[in-house]
Formats: sequence, structure tokens, C-alpha cells
Amino acid sequence: MRLQKFFFLILQSVFFWTIAFFIYVFIKYHGLEEELQIYTDDRLSLPVVDFYRFGIYLGLIIGVIYAIIEFIFDAYLSKKLALGATIIIKSIIYLIIMVVILSVFSFYIEKQVNIDLPNERGWWRTDPFFWNTILYFVASSVIFSLLKVAIDKFGPGVFFNMLLGKYRKPREEERILMFIDLKDSTKIAEQLGHVRYSRFIQDCFTDLNSVLRKYEADIYQYVGDEAVLSWVTKKGFRKNNCVNLFFAFKNKLQKKRERYLNKYGIAPQFKAGLHCGRLMIAEVGTIKKELAFHGDVINTAARIQGLCNKHNAELLMSQELLEKSLIPLKYNTTFIGDIEFKGKTNVLKIHKITDKKTE
Repeated sequence: MRLQKFFFLILQSVFFWTIAFFIYVFIKYHGLEEELQIYTDDRLSLPVVDFYRFGIYLGLIIGVIYAIIEFIFDAYLSKKLALGATIIIKSIIYLIIMVVILSVFSFYIEKQVNIDLPNERGWWRTDPFFWNTILYFVASSVIFSLLKVAIDKFGPGVFFNMLLGKYRKPREEERILMFIDLKDSTKIAEQLGHVRYSRFIQDCFTDLNSVLRKYEADIYQYVGDEAVLSWVTKKGFRKNNCVNLFFAFKNKLQKKRERYLNKYGIAPQFKAGLHCGRLMIAEVGTIKKELAFHGDVINTAARIQGLCNKHNAELLMSQELLEKSLIPLKYNTTFIGDIEFKGKTNVLKIHKITDKKTE
């Protein structure tokens, strides 16, 4: 998981910093020839194309180095250091790196475009170009961090939809919902105590998050020891994502069984309910905005999950979802029966899903 997260961070960082430094060169040098031409009759020819190329190279290098440093701090040091100490240490590291990189670039640029640049030892202390670059780097770094926090908070698909105002007005969509819940949660909470139990749930949901991207799922919300996942129907039915995710999560927990047993004395197991249908999605709140789902689909999916213990099932789903998918091609399905939920006039046909590989 860490390796996958690291490469994804590198891709994000390289893309962002390449664009950022391309924009920096554009702001600093685009149209500069025409502007300076006003003050002289001599023909000016600045190597602007070369500056763009150097800006892209700088963005690529900074992007890789930035991703490595951020990953190391997030994975190994952020929990051991206070936030203030983390900011100070990273700032010093970035300052040193920028001095080294810009010094190397200045020598390279001199050779390429035949311009004498101030790159003697200590040049950066009083050089306005260096400090302009540092200020731009700091501003861009803040923007990158805020984007990363927002994407981690809402999820990539949800964040960009909110950014575009897609759900500012209530919007009807067909969605697949999965309610996934820890088995025997009350017993486990009593056994571990609230502090260790919170860490236990954190670890479980970290493992859940590690499979979300592969199966194109969005997190709708976490409620205690329960998570609610969502797919637009196209993504959920594609390659059986909505069911494959559950069994991928189950396999993940199985592989880490010994680690959970050594750390907590308990190996977690989860149960889930799946349903699909049309619901309304809208932005709610002004102080703490979030997307809210409204509709009977949510209540029904939660009730289906609630039947898992009664029918000794890990995964239950409605026939409505089953008929729209290719799930029977890979998984065994067992008809549980016509279930009548309180407050609903129509009965719901429920099926139990099991993995053929484990039977």
C-alpha cells in the first residue's frame, strides 16, 4: 500500500510542480522582450523558449524531491514530531534543496544560453531572483497542501465535483451503496477498551482505503465502526467492482490476520449490504460543507446489511442490483427469501453472495 501511495504522490507532485514552474516562467518572462524594447533601440532576443524548458525541468526535479520528502515525513516522522517542528525541519530542508538546485541550474543555463549569472558562493543570500522563487515555491506548496487535504477529506471525485458546483442544486443520480460494518463490534469494544478500539478501527479503515481506488469506490461517510461506500452505477458494475471490493478487503484483512492478532488479540471481520437505485445528492451546510444523499436507497442498503447476522452472511444484496450486474459469473449467489421491511409496502428479494474460490 505504501509503495502504491508513494508512486501516486510522485505523479501528483510532478504534475503539479511542472505546471507551477511553467506558470512561473510565463509570468516572469512572457512579453518581457516587448516591454524592454520600449527602453532601447537595440534588438533584444531573450532565450524565452530555453527558460520554459528549464522551468519544466525544475518542476520535474522539485516534484520528485518534494514527493519523497513529504512521503517520508507522512509515513515515518509526522507522528513522532510536533507540527511546528515538522514545518521548521521541512522548511530548512527545502531551503537547502532550492539553493543546490538553483545553483546547479545557473551553471547549466550559463553554458546553454551564454549569460553570466551571479552564482558564486553565497549568491542566494542577496539575490532577488532566488527569494522570488522561494516565495513562489512557498505559495505553491501551500496550495498543493490545501488541495491534498481537500482531496483526502472528500475523495478525488467528490472534491472536484464540489469544486465545479455539480451538486449545489440537488441532483438525482443512480448509485450503488454498500454499508460495511465490523462484526461483533460491541464485544470487541468491551474487550479492547475505547482507546485501543479506536486504533483498531483506524487500522481496519486504513486497509479498506487501500483498496478503494482500484475498485473505483467513493467513501460517503464513516459512522463509528461502519463505512458507507458509493459508486455511480457505471463504475460499480464495471468488472464487478462493487462486489470485488468487499472480497479484496476481506483478503487484505486475512493477509494481515497475524499482525492484528499480535497487536490487538483480535482478527477483524466485516459484513456488508449492497443495494442500488435513484437518490438525490446535494451540498448541505455552510460552516462544514459536505455532500448528503437523500432517498430510500440508503435506508434499504443499511437494512440489508443489518440482516447479515441473522442469515450468517458476509455479503447480502438486493435482487434489483443482482439483475443489473454480472456477479453470478464469478460468485455464488443464494436466494435468502422475500424480506418485508417495516414501513415498506413491497417485499425485497435478498441474495447471499459468496466467493467461489473459498467454497
